[in-house]
Amino acid sequence: MKKIMLVCSAGMSTSLLVTKMEKAAAQKNEEISIFAVAEAEARNHFEEIDILLLGPQVRFLKGKLEKKLAEKGIPVQVIDSIDYGTMNGEAVLNKALSLLDS
Repeated sequence: MKKIMLVCSAGMSTSLLVTKMEKAAAQKNEEISIFAVAEAEARNHFEEIDILLLGPQVRFLKGKLEKKLAEKGIPVQVIDSIDYGTMNGEAVLNKALSLLDS
């Protein structure tokens, strides 16, 4: 099962996006675990994830997290601002899956 972690400032704004991504995954019959955490909690989950998606408001963390996760082969991607703002769970899920499959 693939595991996707979303990170934002407090973990609150990504919760709705997680719900929409889970709905999109169910429609695709994909077994995926998707969860959101606050920036301060992210490091507690590095051992259990396949990809890390950053909310646009914490895009400044990308370089630091890429360095940390590179040795584990875990991609780090900033969620597109428009997809984030419109809570387009399907688009965010599709981007994450394409990164995992590449």
